[in-house]
Amino acid sequence: MDATLRPWIDKPLNVVATLIITQPFLKPSADRITMTGFIIGLGAPAALCLEQYTAALAFIVLNRIMDGLDGAVARKLATTDRGGYLDIVLDFLFYAGVVFGFSLAQPEHAVYAAALLFAFMGTASSFLAFAIFAQKRGLETSMRGKKSIYYLGGLTEGTETIIAFVLMCLVPTYFWLIALVFTALCIITTAARIRFAWHVLSD
Repeated sequence: MDATLRPWIDKPLNVVATLIITQPFLKPSADRITMTGFIIGLGAPAALCLEQYTAALAFIVLNRIMDGLDGAVARKLATTDRGGYLDIVLDFLFYAGVVFGFSLAQPEHAVYAAALLFAFMGTASSFLAFAIFAQKRGLETSMRGKKSIYYLGGLTEGTETIIAFVLMCLVPTYFWLIALVFTALCIITTAARIRFAWHVLSD
């Protein structure tokens, strides 16, 4: 869903980014926004640990808004390799942190959280490994907007992941079921990416 929603998301983010960079007293910096968003996002696993699901949802939404805003600001000021690296690493840590938070809130369902983290490892590694070799071969894509690295799509991208997290917070009783379904979708995504890479990177 990322590619479909990108035009709709970029418009309001660009407006806010323009307002930010025209206010010198804010000392606008994409990296600062990225790190602030991550710190805010850490509130999600903390809230989940206390079974405060509404608060966790608020932290998740704020983190994702900041994640979109840092890219919009970077595109208006200057995109950097450091910024791209920081954005990707902190995103994956945030995703894992949310799942970890649910495992603390519902230890009886920790096995489902572990399964989802296992599946996340597949989607993350297949995504990042392909990006390395795409850069080596000069492959590019702009389907998900201008990015620092090649963004390989799949069934479970950022939008789908956030939808799953929102559902988990809204109906925490069914965390185990949502996690199980999303684990299956992540495994399908990983398999599809490996198949795609197998053919594209074939010598």
